[in-house]
Amino acid sequence: MASFQQLITESENPVLVDFYADWCGPCQMMSPVVEQVAKELSGRVKIVKVNVDKNQAAAAKFGIRGIPAFVLFHKGNILWRHSGGIAAHELKRALESHSQQATA
Repeated sequence: MASFQQLITESENPVLVDFYADWCGPCQMMSPVVEQVAKELSGRVKIVKVNVDKNQAAAAKFGIRGIPAFVLFHKGNILWRHSGGIAAHELKRALESHSQQATA
């Protein structure tokens, strides 16, 4: 299994990291939204969920102060980040826009 660092630096496709916690209500509300967008962008964007309670070092490294938080990486570079809830169509638009720039 690839490490988190390998996933965000070596993936050919951009990687969206969903920082969340099990106890977080807004995170639970975003889960089906993220799943929907993952299906719609399958093969173009990889989505990884990171529990901030179990992976405090990763959350600290990327300055995650509130959850849910989303960070889009490509080849280790941050392309986009967002804190808080976001509508499915807005998330999809942001991912498509930044993914096209990354792979162009």
